[in-house]
Amino acid sequence: MKGLHKVIVQNNRLHYEFEIKRNITIIQGNSATGKTTLINMLRQAENLGESSGIDISCDVPCRVLEGRNWKVILENISESIIFIDEENTFINTEEFASAIQGTDNYYVLITRENLYNLPYSVEEIYGLYSSGKYQNTRKIYQQMYRIYSGENFMPVEPEKLIVEDSNSGYDFFENVSKENQMECESAHGKTKIFGMLQKDDERQICVIADGAAIGAEMNRLYKQCQKKKNIHLYLPESFEWLILNSGILKEKLIREILKEPENYIDSKDFFSWERYFTRLLTERTENTYWKYKKSRLNEVYLHEKNKNLILESIQGIKFGDSKGE
Repeated sequence: MKGLHKVIVQNNRLHYEFEIKRNITIIQGNSATGKTTLINMLRQAENLGESSGIDISCDVPCRVLEGRNWKVILENISESIIFIDEENTFINTEEFASAIQGTDNYYVLITRENLYNLPYSVEEIYGLYSSGKYQNTRKIYQQMYRIYSGENFMPVEPEKLIVEDSNSGYDFFENVSKENQMECESAHGKTKIFGMLQKDDERQICVIADGAAIGAEMNRLYKQCQKKKNIHLYLPESFEWLILNSGILKEKLIREILKEPENYIDSKDFFSWERYFTRLLTERTENTYWKYKKSRLNEVYLHEKNKNLILESIQGIKFGDSKGE
């Protein structure tokens, strides 16, 4: 499934309205914010139809997945938005992660847990709030808000970089760090970043990681940033996205994709957007001067002009005399 899908769930008392554009969306938040009520309304509409008094408006079916037979039920659902409540503990399992990979559905998971088996985006973690724009009506309007915002920790002029991967992204930022007398260290994976931030270090530290798949780590990383004001997070979709976004490859198609990637990325083919951008960059540079390999960076990207284009596209970080601010 592709595209952005607007969902409206309402009865005579409540109105939920939000948009879903990736294969995995997380709704978090405290009790009494309307999460369970949303699931109950969807379930009633599915079971009772019009007699439920609940109206669901969406261009694709909205379904609730639950119970012991979830896997069998899932096998018979396609091209749908599937809602799952946290009471269904199977969402924490590797079995569930394996079952939804390669399916053509979108999944909205309502949970306060960190789902380490799933690669979900920092941008698709939401809470629910009651909108004030309809204060003069008796109906309560529920909307989603993004929980994590990179604006809380920027701008920064770092003295040390911690880079999630040990491949091309690390090669690039290690080169930049050497030129600017900074330390650059690879975390060798997103799960190890938090441990590295536990060290006693007073320098200005900037973590650069793939925002497209780091969602499960965000709760503890965010708290660490609030606790230690010298820690900052920069979370683009991926390093490959940074290159594509820099304008180095002057292709109209790439510009169009970056404006609305949800219209090009099929959930059946790509478990996370990070994988799509890697494929896109690799394919568009095959047999060219710009040939990209994830394992080791092509030195053309380190040529002064190209390197500066990438750095200038990075918002919120100042690298020495670069324009990335």
